[in-house]
Amino acid sequence: MPGSVPPSPAAVDDAPPSLAVSGPAHLLRVTLLMAGSCLPILGAVLIAPVLPRMQDHFASVPGAEALVPLALTVPALSLALLAPFAGVIVDRLGRKRLLVVATLLYAVFGTAPLWLSSLGAIIASRALVGVAEAAIMTCCTTLIGDYYTGRRRVRYLALQTMCASASATVFFVLGGAAGSAGWRVPFWVYAVSLVLAPLMATALPGPAVPGAAVPGTVAGGGAAVGRRAFPWRRLGGICALTFFGAMVFYTVPVEMSYLLDDLGVTSSAVIGLATAVASAATVGGAVTFARLRRAPDRMLPAVLAVCAAGFGLMFLAGSAPLLVVGAVVNCVGTGMLLPALLTGAMSRLAFEDRGRGTGLWTAAFFGGEFVCPLVLLGGEAAVGSLAGAVGLLGLASALVAAGLFAVRRRAEAVDTRPSPEQPA
Repeated sequence: MPGSVPPSPAAVDDAPPSLAVSGPAHLLRVTLLMAGSCLPILGAVLIAPVLPRMQDHFASVPGAEALVPLALTVPALSLALLAPFAGVIVDRLGRKRLLVVATLLYAVFGTAPLWLSSLGAIIASRALVGVAEAAIMTCCTTLIGDYYTGRRRVRYLALQTMCASASATVFFVLGGAAGSAGWRVPFWVYAVSLVLAPLMATALPGPAVPGAAVPGTVAGGGAAVGRRAFPWRRLGGICALTFFGAMVFYTVPVEMSYLLDDLGVTSSAVIGLATAVASAATVGGAVTFARLRRAPDRMLPAVLAVCAAGFGLMFLAGSAPLLVVGAVVNCVGTGMLLPALLTGAMSRLAFEDRGRGTGLWTAAFFGGEFVCPLVLLGGEAAVGSLAGAVGLLGLASALVAAGLFAVRRRAEAVDTRPSPEQPA
């Protein structure tokens, strides 16, 4: 029925029968969706190790000190701004078609700096990479929601988080190794999407539209939005929470090296090891989430409380080992937080709205990622230290957790209150 709410993740355990596959076909489908989900992560971290070399190459360009780092961050900004529009296109034209086209364009825009000589042109190409990333991330996440329900959906959304966290470390190392041959060399890695696109075109099925005779649906996986009312209120709260959760999620990856430096740790090897340990904890949190059998909304207060506890330890840490312990606790929480938020959003969306809803969720997440350093910078200016800013974010996380817990308890009390027709 158009506009109906899909079953909650705990309600159904299997994919729609028309999409149920097993064996090599299922493995290839999951692999392609996970690989596609990692492409925006590649765009975010691959060239980070070569930024100093780019800086040297464009040293004569006015404002290069600010423009070269922009080449790293502008895809995330483009993704955050354009993901909602990608979601609308997904619902109107279909998921698979847009995914294949965007994956091809990702290779074109991603490899463009190999032959571009102008810093401005390179930054423009990086912005276009973000456009392609917006479509790819929205399509991959939407297709996971289309193909799977119940525990399988929870498991694969958690796997998406695990792959993204692990790939960030791999791509950073790969970018550093390739960058030793020249700052342009890492951009060749973007050509990997030329291998993924034809596989996606042949191996990914078009999602079945629920109810072939339902008005407002289009064969081939697209859905005509028409006059259907989009569930803004139902999705608004989870998107606002996701924006905040993205800041919580990215604090340790972005700020860990600075926090260690403030404690006197200057060895890049030690900093790299500490960051890798925290990244592994994120993967562990995602694995834990996939194994738990509780509704995501019910888990969010506890998950945010774990994140807050980790921030509290980091704020109090007077030594590097305690800081790493706090980061590990926090990252276990963030590893559960991201799939909990994403699964919660999916459970609120009907098929016809899933593309647009996923686009809005993606925009909220990457918007939070983009402002995370700015928020912590403002907090540092206010309290005098980065550790203090992290402590403030931990306090905010604890307050949000308490608020969510209170709202849930109130909702449960209303649900269990006897109706006027029933005896108390």
